[in-house]
Amino acid sequence: MGVRIVHEETAHQCCDTDYVRVSTSADPDDDTVTLTTIERVVDKSDATIEEKPNWHIKTLVMSRQMSANDALGLATCYAERKKIPVIYTDQ
Repeated sequence: MGVRIVHEETAHQCCDTDYVRVSTSADPDDDTVTLTTIERVVDKSDATIEEKPNWHIKTLVMSRQMSANDALGLATCYAERKKIPVIYTDQ
């Protein structure tokens, strides 16, 4: 499994129906600190009916101080166990 880097606005459009999303952003109080959120994103819509995706998002890590490399390492280990891809978005 590889890591794809995409823009936040297009993450749902270019991805599988089940993936791990890693998002990093600067801490609003200290721009030298990186905050990381890791989420599992799954499309729960019925594949037999044409409908808009029904995204279910489960937060695994929320706004935790962590480098992008550490976050990607953690997310990649989780994704490999679940056999799903990792998407990285930088806000």
